[in-house]
Amino acid sequence: MSEKKIIKGFSRLTPQQKIEVVKDYFSESEKALKTLSSFRHPDSNIQELLSGISENTVSNFHLPYNVAPNFLINGRMYMVPMVIEESSVVAAASSAARFWAGNGGFSARVVNQLKNGQLHFLFSGNTSALKTAMQEIEKFLRKHASPHTAKMEERGGGIRSIELKDCRNIIENYYQLNVSFDTTQAMGANFINTCLEDFSEALGLYFASNKEFKEVKYEPLMAILSNYNDQCLVEASVSCPAEMLESESKGLPPDEFARRMIMAVTIAENDIYRATTHNKGIMNGVDAVILATGNDYRAVEAGAHAWAARSGRYRSLSSASMENGHFVFSLRLPMAIGTVGGLTRLHPLASLSLEMLGEPDSGELMMIAACAGLANNYAAVRSLVTTGIQSGHMKMHLSNILMQLKAGPVESSMIIKYFSKRKVSYREVSAYLDKIRQNK
Repeated sequence: MSEKKIIKGFSRLTPQQKIEVVKDYFSESEKALKTLSSFRHPDSNIQELLSGISENTVSNFHLPYNVAPNFLINGRMYMVPMVIEESSVVAAASSAARFWAGNGGFSARVVNQLKNGQLHFLFSGNTSALKTAMQEIEKFLRKHASPHTAKMEERGGGIRSIELKDCRNIIENYYQLNVSFDTTQAMGANFINTCLEDFSEALGLYFASNKEFKEVKYEPLMAILSNYNDQCLVEASVSCPAEMLESESKGLPPDEFARRMIMAVTIAENDIYRATTHNKGIMNGVDAVILATGNDYRAVEAGAHAWAARSGRYRSLSSASMENGHFVFSLRLPMAIGTVGGLTRLHPLASLSLEMLGEPDSGELMMIAACAGLANNYAAVRSLVTTGIQSGHMKMHLSNILMQLKAGPVESSMIIKYFSKRKVSYREVSAYLDKIRQNK
C-alpha cells in the first residue's frame, strides 16, 4: 500500500479509474479489485443506471430481495416485498401475517398525509407588525412560489398552511415559518425544499418593498424540510378473541399469553432500554418494505423515533390491550413516502415491488409498510414472552453460520438435522462440524 495523498477530481474519473485508485487501499489489491468488479452488474445499461443513482460508485452492495406472503390488509391479500439481510425478520413477518390472515387480517388507515418544512430566519424589528402582516406575507410567498407549485396543485397537492413561530426564547431575533405541504403520490422532498428556498428569497423581497419593514434586518438561516412529519400518520391494528390465540401461545393458556403480551408492551411504553429494541423490531419490517419500494428509510426511521419521544420520554410505537374479550395489538407512526419520483420508478426492482403490490398510491403503501412493522413487532414480542427470541432467531441464522464455516452439502444436512431440536450457537455448530470431520 503506497502513501496516501489528497485526491482531487475523483468524481470525474471513469468507473475503472476510480476502482484503480480505490484498490490501493487494500492489502491484497488485486483480490479486492476482483471482488469489486464481480459485484458490478453484467448488463452495462443497468450498471450505468445504478452508478448514476449515487456518487463515486465503484461496485454494488447486494442485499437479499425477499417476499412475505399472506398479508391480508383491509380485506385484500398482498405479497409484500422486503429488502433485508436478516432471515428471521422475513420469517417472523410471514408467520405473523399467516396467523392474522386466518383471524381477520390487518386493519389500517391513513390519518393524514401532510408533510412539514421550515424557514429559519432572524428578524430584528417590530414583532407585532410582523405578526399582523402574516396574512399579507403568506399571499406574497404563495404568489412568488407559484411557478414551483402550479403542477403540484394540478395534481391536488400544494402548500396547505404557513405559520409564524416566535423562537426568540432560543436565539435572539430568531423566528420560523412552519409550512405544511401535500405532495400527493410523491415523497416530495425536492418540491418542499425548492418552495422553502423560494420563500427565503421572497420574504426578503417583501420586507424590502414594504415601507413598514424597510429598516428591519432580515437574515435567512436555513430552508429545509423536516423529517418529523407528525401530520403524516398511519395506523395499523389486529384483533381477535383471546381464545383464538391458543395456537400462538406455545402451551400457555390463551388469556395468559395475552396478559404477557400486554405486559411486555407496557414495559416498552415505560422503559427506554426496552422501548429502543422494541421499536427497532417494528422498523425491521417497515424499513424492509421502504427499501424494496425505493423510498427513504432513513427519513422514516428519524421521524418514527422522534414520534416515539414526542411526550418527552422515548416510548413504544405500538400498544396492546384487551377489549371486550378481544386481544388488540396496534401501531401508529409518521411515514412520509411516495410511489412516484425518486427511485420508486427509476430502480427496476423498486418498480417491480410496486407492481407486485398492485400499484398502490402513497397512502396504501404507508398502510402496507405499517402492517409489516406491526407483524414483526407482534412476532418478536410473541417469542419473547414464550420460547425466547434466540430459539427461532438462531435456527434461522444457522444457514449463515454454515456458510461462514464453509460446510459442504452433506455436512450441512447432518448439522441441520442435529440442531432441529437443539439450541443453535456458533460455538456449538463449529464444534459439531469439527466432530463430523474428525469422524470422516
